Amino acid sequence: MVNKYMQTYLERIKAELLSRLGEFEQFCPVSLAESQELFDCSATDSLEFAAEFRGHYYKMSSQEKLNKFLENPELYVPPLAPHPLPSADMIPKRLTLSELKSRFPKCAELQGYCPVTYKDGNQRYEALVPGSINYALEYHNRIYICENKEKLQKFLRSPLKYWEQKLPHKLPPLREPILLTSLPLPGYLEQGIATSLIKAMNAAGCLKPKFPFLSIRRSALLYIALHLKAFNPKGSEYTRKKYKKKMEQFMESCELITYLGAKMTRKYKEPQFRAIDFDHKLKTFLSLRNIDPING
Repeated sequence: MVNKYMQTYLERIKAELLSRLGEFEQFCPVSLAESQELFDCSATDSLEFAAEFRGHYYKMSSQEKLNKFLENPELYVPPLAPHPLPSADMIPKRLTLSELKSRFPKCAELQGYCPVTYKDGNQRYEALVPGSINYALEYHNRIYICENKEKLQKFLRSPLKYWEQKLPHKLPPLREPILLTSLPLPGYLEQGIATSLIKAMNAAGCLKPKFPFLSIRRSALLYIALHLKAFNPKGSEYTRKKYKKKMEQFMESCELITYLGAKMTRKYKEPQFRAIDFDHKLKTFLSLRNIDPING
């Protein structure tokens, strides 16, 4: 019952607020007066930044704006308010995807380029960035498409700054998807495996692998191939684990040369005077002659 009474109380407070909203409805009067920004406060039901003046309620966008209003409320409401709230048809409205589709065949202004990015970029050619249909709005009976949510909010708050612009005569070419396999070999390598190949070559340069009985060139190429397979982001988890194990085995075989070079002496030593694993590693080394290091 207590929860029910609290809910009823809050609903009545909200209804009273809506019935007694001032001339600026749910828009912040301080933002409108100071910078002509249409800061819509309807997204939140909180009364934290609300104030009552002359029998009307006003909602502010922040504590700072509320403090300014409380200090001199007469400056932000008629007749001293410098800017009145525009009429409903002159206030920009965000469009949902269904609302945007219902406007067909009306086309977006600026051929779909983001008006905020273009304006903030000093209307340079590089600032012509296509908008996203997820961030569409309607203003002055015209449709605009913004690049992202941040740019959409900028337009909604300052439509006079962004709505009336003209495109340059020269426009960027249309961005069409290109199949990776349709590129020439250098382009395919650059776009497809450049990062992975650089990492593999860098690892090979640091480790300098040399497989028994193989040339340095072939050893390096085999290591790079294993590295590409082991760290292929598009490969399955099973495949990556499989080739990581092969790469570890490959490196263990390469380390035999370093080990034997350090432990082997010019003079013959009896088995009991040799390192514990010397004979085993020497046998493993000799067994790698004529062995395929990948499938052997």
